[in-house]
Amino acid sequence: MLKLLLLAGGLGTRLRSEIPDLPKVLAPINGTPFLHYIIESYQKQGVVDMVFLLGYKSEMIIEYLEKSFPQLKKHYIIEKEQLGTGGAILQGILQSDGDNFIITNGDTFFDVDLKNMIEHHNEAECSIALKPMINFDRYGSVALDVNNNITEFNEKKFCDKGFINGGVYILNKQAFLRHSFPNIFSFENEYLANKALDKTLKGFISDGYFIDIGIPEDYSRAQKELLIKK
Repeated sequence: MLKLLLLAGGLGTRLRSEIPDLPKVLAPINGTPFLHYIIESYQKQGVVDMVFLLGYKSEMIIEYLEKSFPQLKKHYIIEKEQLGTGGAILQGILQSDGDNFIITNGDTFFDVDLKNMIEHHNEAECSIALKPMINFDRYGSVALDVNNNITEFNEKKFCDKGFINGGVYILNKQAFLRHSFPNIFSFENEYLANKALDKTLKGFISDGYFIDIGIPEDYSRAQKELLIKK
């Protein structure tokens, strides 16, 4: 199984009203940090090597991981300044061995069949797990062609049905490093959006359970739903 890079360096400003003293990945869900659910989900699918891309309150996250997952093979990369999702991923790629990596957001739980996604990834530069949704306006939608190549990332607006970026990726190291990036950049806006123009991104549709705790409303919803899913 591939190595996992987990983005956990964000400031979590939209959740400050709920968790003023915690990094977002440690937000308690029924008394258990959200990060715990993510790690267990990947462990169940055979992921045993994880790289945590940290920034804000990194010492709290490291302390939790060392105490709660002492046997987990883990590495920490701590950014000295906010690098954006792209800058954090770039550092993770540069400082890690491997040809392809699973990448996931630390504030999103998406139950994707990784083995199937890896098989479909094949020789693609980057594959993105897409969640089918109905009646949504919080997320932008993702357009696909008949071969499941991603052709466009649409702005947020109400959609009666469509696909959203579920925040789980498989990324090829060599292909990614062929591009020139600044130290600080957005993976979504400055990499994915540009790559969609030449149809080199693969979409992997998954209807597994999905939740993003980035806003108080969905954080509250997670308290009910992840109690069942754990």
